[in-house]
Amino acid sequence: MEQSFDGNKKFFREIWEERELEWLVPWACLAVKSRGRGREEEPCPIRTVFQRDRDRIIHSKSFRRLKHKTQVLLLPESDHPRTRLTHTLEVAQIARTIARALRLNEDLTEAIALAHDLGHTPFGHMGERVLNGIALSEGLPGFHHAEQSLRVVDLLERDGNGLNLTWEVRMGIIQHSKGQVDVRKGFELDNPSTVEAWVVRVSDSIAYLNHDLDDALGAGFIKIPDLPEGILKNLGSSHGHRIGTLVRDVVANSADGQIRFSGGILSHVESLRNFLFNSVYSHDAIKREEPKVENVLRFLYGYTRNEMKLGAREALDVISGMTDRYALHLFRSVAEPSA
Repeated sequence: MEQSFDGNKKFFREIWEERELEWLVPWACLAVKSRGRGREEEPCPIRTVFQRDRDRIIHSKSFRRLKHKTQVLLLPESDHPRTRLTHTLEVAQIARTIARALRLNEDLTEAIALAHDLGHTPFGHMGERVLNGIALSEGLPGFHHAEQSLRVVDLLERDGNGLNLTWEVRMGIIQHSKGQVDVRKGFELDNPSTVEAWVVRVSDSIAYLNHDLDDALGAGFIKIPDLPEGILKNLGSSHGHRIGTLVRDVVANSADGQIRFSGGILSHVESLRNFLFNSVYSHDAIKREEPKVENVLRFLYGYTRNEMKLGAREALDVISGMTDRYALHLFRSVAEPSA
């Protein structure tokens, strides 16, 4: 498991760690300076701690289930709209591009990106709102997918043992979504713990704003003339052009550990965000599905509490881990009378 390097015998992991020291900028997070794991482990001879985290995430059950979870469009007939998995992969690609250009830790960035939505519910944000309402009605502090993603990697994966990820990846997961996690838990959400976590937060926005726009156009929810003035001219006329514009702008305007857009581009990003919230996420075709989603998830919550004899927190864990198709299959099998 060793490899010759400068006349000495070293593990490949150590070679990579030295390369990080030589190449990464001073404000990047080095693998050798990780704050470690909750449970101490023997180092891997080949992979750094962040590379190891990335691999654990990719091989997890919760990661595989993302392919059958809604991003925005519920059970679309077309094969092309994004799922939660394709969203995750787009975030990871964008984040790695930015991290590489800025000489940050790509492995940490990728691990955070791949894990950031592991706790997302079936039926997208509609499902999240329903489970949040249920949690509050049960006296729990609420339900948010970032908190649930951390719960997945800390506790629910590997039959209750969790993935035992590094502190930096765990904080990146909980900090990827601004301002919606209970501050009583002690997490500083508005200031991510690493520059790499900032990159993922920005990349998440770049990804969802552009692919949700792309999917909405493909579904006929909106048309090109409906877009706010200046979006096509300043960001680009195609999905790829818009992503390229935003990534280049972040790379050009980020410095000294600060990840940011230019003022002009940021104004167009906010314009696009507001447009999507007002014209896509509240579109009648989506709104019509909300009562159905609420009916399915509330029924399944009652079923898991009463028939499976689970506590409130455990029932929410089970339901949030379901894919859209499994939730519908279970609902139909227990709620609808057989012929």
